[in-house]
Amino acid sequence: MDIGLLRAFLEIHRLRHFGRAARNLFISQSAISARIRQLEEEVGTRLFTRDRNNIELTPAGLKFLGYAENIINTWHRARQELAIPEGVSTFLSIAALPSIWDIFLDDWLVWLHKSDSNIALQTDVMDSDTLNRNLLDGVLDLGFVFDPPKSPQLVSTEVTPVPLIMVSTDEGISASEAINRDYIFVDWGTSYRMIHAQQFGDTVPPRLRSGVGRNALNFLQTCGGAAYLPEAMVSDYLGNSLFKVDDAAVIHKEAYAVYSPANSKLENIKSALDWFKKQPD
Repeated sequence: MDIGLLRAFLEIHRLRHFGRAARNLFISQSAISARIRQLEEEVGTRLFTRDRNNIELTPAGLKFLGYAENIINTWHRARQELAIPEGVSTFLSIAALPSIWDIFLDDWLVWLHKSDSNIALQTDVMDSDTLNRNLLDGVLDLGFVFDPPKSPQLVSTEVTPVPLIMVSTDEGISASEAINRDYIFVDWGTSYRMIHAQQFGDTVPPRLRSGVGRNALNFLQTCGGAAYLPEAMVSDYLGNSLFKVDDAAVIHKEAYAVYSPANSKLENIKSALDWFKKQPD
């Protein structure tokens, strides 16, 4: 099957528009329409409904979506594996939630590169659902998350504790004052949201909601306020531009490495995770 047909299918699904999808793929609208017709002929069914202002997947299109994504991902993976430099024996594809890179993975990545010159690496940022799906599909070798997936096909290993502390740009502020004034809510995952709700209940809507700790930190330092952030991320600022809110409880999170035990590179993955065993508690 022509990979270009699948790219056209996925881009139309993403944008819900033939013309915009064609522009993004640098082809004409007639060309992208022809690709979809060819794809539908090959799979033997219609994949899109084509109302004038409403492009939607048919039930068959919804079923086909996961296969198309998997084929494209596998194609990219194959190209990456074939393009690794001469003398390199292993290619590892790694992804993590954005804030996990900021907290500790940058140092681990440098160690991994220096410890084994026979490994080529690819890194990415993904949300939890995409990361887990790519692990199951074999497109991704190793992922890092805060909430381990409940899948019998994946192994989750705790790699490091991540204590979250409430910090504020105002010294001496109480947790009650902080949560009700210029508060920034950082989404650290499902378990964090539950603990946060138990501790603070219904509060004034936050000034900012963010799923990226680094964004929240930058916003906090520029605009002021308070937020729960990893202690490791804010340690250099404490006592200067940021102050710990002393009566706010520390919320303890853990970061997990996730991988498939069926991965052919299992020994490389386990070796890559040795770094975490050597870190001080």
